[in-house]
Formats: sequence, structure tokens, C-alpha cells
Amino acid sequence: MSLRRWLTQVSALMTKEWKQLYRDRALLSFVIFIFTLDILLASGAPALDLKQTPIGIIDRDHSALSRELIYKLPAQQFTVVPMADQDQAVSHALERGELRGVLTIPHGFEKDLLRAQSPALQLVVDASDANLGFLLSSYTERILFTLSGELVGGQAAAQGRSVVLPQIDIQSRTRFNPSLTESWYATLSELLTMVTVACILLPAAALVREKERGTVEQLLVSPLSPLQIVLAKAFAMTSVVLLGSLVAVGLVMHQLVGVPFVGSPWVFFSLIALYAITSSGLGVLASTFARNSGQVGLIVVLLVMPIIMLSGTWSLRESMPDWLQNMVAFSPMTYFVDIAYGVLLKGSDMAVLWPKALKMSLLGLAFWALGVYRFQRQFR
Repeated sequence: MSLRRWLTQVSALMTKEWKQLYRDRALLSFVIFIFTLDILLASGAPALDLKQTPIGIIDRDHSALSRELIYKLPAQQFTVVPMADQDQAVSHALERGELRGVLTIPHGFEKDLLRAQSPALQLVVDASDANLGFLLSSYTERILFTLSGELVGGQAAAQGRSVVLPQIDIQSRTRFNPSLTESWYATLSELLTMVTVACILLPAAALVREKERGTVEQLLVSPLSPLQIVLAKAFAMTSVVLLGSLVAVGLVMHQLVGVPFVGSPWVFFSLIALYAITSSGLGVLASTFARNSGQVGLIVVLLVMPIIMLSGTWSLRESMPDWLQNMVAFSPMTYFVDIAYGVLLKGSDMAVLWPKALKMSLLGLAFWALGVYRFQRQFR
């Protein structure tokens, strides 16, 4: 068979897959949602910062310094809620989620500070959200440290002494996201997640659909090889992912959310296509273990969840144990996360990215070889 005829047959099968996707309104609606509204919703996800967090205050001292401490809690980060000195009321407020923390200022707070002693304040933090609990305690400790330093300096000035407190001057420079905009990270992470889901789910669903309808045998007895059948479905779904990514990045992320596009669009979308084909190999492999759509959905969830959670989008790979990092190295998403952030936000080019792209390609070849082999064996 000539190459031209071979490619013509593949393109005809790809057209068939596009028509089937268009007629499957549930799957089509899912694809439209994950590349538009889902990305937009991710931009409004809660930022990892304190914003008007409710904190209860029990002031047992009622002194000028205790009031100054309360005043120093910035309104942008804290919503101060005065409370009665009752343990039961504090417990109920924390249990119901009305407060995220309670700060108790003890009797003699001002007196101890003026005597250069260390008063013991109590901060009870709701740590059911570990990140929020850590931020709340860190902010409060910083404010107390600042107040103590100001008090020491004021006392020294009143007594005619000069006290030089040791200071460390840190000059920070934030690159690639100078304003620390959380929505940039959130939308890009969500895009990578949804691209991964689509790349694995769509080819797997297309192959299993043929099994359910009994048409896969008809395709195999036609003058088509198993490789042509699998490639046509994977390439058709890859083009859908590319189109969805173009809409997500160009319209939703760049125009609506304001995420910058620093690198080359050609490099970015070429590597998205490479990643889509690589991950499609996992979809082909998953379809060989399923007999119907329900089974393939469960298998895709089983594959996608650890890939997403451990590949660096929502967790830091460096904080994982060594054995887990070695396992995650077999995930194509591990390399594509660095590629996507590198091109979109850092402006990296292929001179920097080619080692990760090569590793991703080798994984894709392995997945494709195993997937096509199992597909052929099922229908011998």
C-alpha cells in the first residue's frame, strides 16, 4: 500500500471521529466546558493568602498597648471580632467555622511589656485548613514581633538611649510573576489538568465506543490495519485538544484573565500536540482493559488522579520521598508541567526544553507500543 493511500484512509477515519464527537452531545459539552468555563472558574479559586479572615479577640488587659495590638491587625487580612471571655463561646465559634482563630491578650500584658518581660498570649487556630492555619499564625507572630521592636525602640528613646536593633536587609526580586497573581498559576494548572484528562479520556472513549457498538470488528476486516485505526482516533482527538487549548490560552487565559504569553506560540502549541499524542498512548492502553464506557471511565480516573496529584501541578515534587519521585518520572505530565510554565511564563525555548520533550516522547513511544500491541492481540 502506498503512503498516500495509507494517509488518505487515516484522514477518512479522523473525519468519522470528528462527526461522532459532534453527534455525541454529552461528550462534546464536556470538551467545551473543560476548555472554557472550567478554566475561567479556576481563575476565581481562593488565593493562598489571608483576606479578611475572621479572628476573635479576647482582651483581658484593656490597656493602651492591647488596643494598639488589635489596631495593628490589618483589615485587609483580618476581620476582628471582639468576644466575651467564655471558653464555650470560643469552642462553638471555631467548631461552626465562624472564626479561624482566637487571640487572647492576658491580664498584665502592657505591664509585662513595659518591664521588658515576655507576656504569654494565646492564639487558638482552626487548622482544619492547614495552609490557612499556618498563614494566620505566621501573620500574627510577625505583628507581635513588630510591636515588640517598636516598644523597645520607644522606651530607649524616652530614656535618652540609642538602641540599634539588628536588621537583615532582604531585597527580593520576583521574576515571571512580579505581582504574585494567583490566578495565573491556578488557570495554567487547571489547563494542564484538563488537557491530561482529555488526552487520555477521548481516545479511550472512542475505541471503547467501537467495542460497545460491535463496529470494531467491521473496521478490522476492512483494508485497515490496527495501527491506522488507533492513530486515526488519537490524531482526531489530539486536534480537538489543540483547538480547545488554543481557545483556553488565547481567549480565556490571555484575554479574560490576563495571563501573559511570554514564549513562542509555535513552540507552546507544538509541545502541546506532542504531549497530547504521548498521553493518547495511555488512553489507547486504557481502552484495551475496558469493555464498556463505564469501565473505561473508572480506568481513566485510576490513571489520571495520581498523574495529576503527583506530577507537579498541585504538589511540589521535591517534597516527595525519593521512591515516589522515581515513580512520577514515568508520567509524561511531569515533564510537560515544566515545559508549559517554561514557555508560557518564562519564555523558554527548545534549547532549554528539549531534554524534557525527549523524555516525554520516549514515554509516549513506550505507551503507544504497548497499547497497539494489546489492541492487536484482543482481536486476533
